[in-house]
Amino acid sequence: MRHVMRHIQRAPGVRVASVARVRLLVVVMRKAAAPDVLVLDLNLPAKPGVQVCKELIAHNPALRVLVLSASGEHADVLEAVKSGATGYLLKSASTGELLDAVRRTAVGDPVFTPGLAGLVLGEYRRLAAEPAPAPEAGAPGAPRLTDRETEVLRLVAKGLSYKQIAERLVISHRTVQNHVQNTLGKLQLHNRVELVRYAIERGLDDD
Repeated sequence: MRHVMRHIQRAPGVRVASVARVRLLVVVMRKAAAPDVLVLDLNLPAKPGVQVCKELIAHNPALRVLVLSASGEHADVLEAVKSGATGYLLKSASTGELLDAVRRTAVGDPVFTPGLAGLVLGEYRRLAAEPAPAPEAGAPGAPRLTDRETEVLRLVAKGLSYKQIAERLVISHRTVQNHVQNTLGKLQLHNRVELVRYAIERGLDDD
């Protein structure tokens, strides 16, 4: 991982805050080292990488995690996504592909090694087909989204990246991010996995 980070460190517009293994949780949680993107190797010595991902995102829901793994097994990919990872890249990726993935992850785009994106979207649909837990008695009704928030949510559910959504709606990338963050807040969701499941459950991915 350290030699990979050295390549990234040399890229313009990218700063490596820290490289750590055993004390990863402590390092990342320190404000001085808090990164925009965490590049996470699933093969950690102290505990499973997916568990680390869950704990970090529970501590900081805004953290974006790009998993870098030698495994392309479907079960590993899906487990990482369910733990809150924004993207999943195989270690066979080139330095250029990794840099592109880091930059895209930083702005909220889901990034997957070619061939894995369809697998993840299929899992979203499978999860959406499962019965949702019954609402608690006295719970308030679903919050109202604006027309534009609903429009953005619909495109997120179709698997479009933030850049593609911005181009489709002729708005800025930052505006798309703001709409997604507002929607997550209104719906009390934590990540894109939950957001896509919510949208598919309500048929927002249909044409």
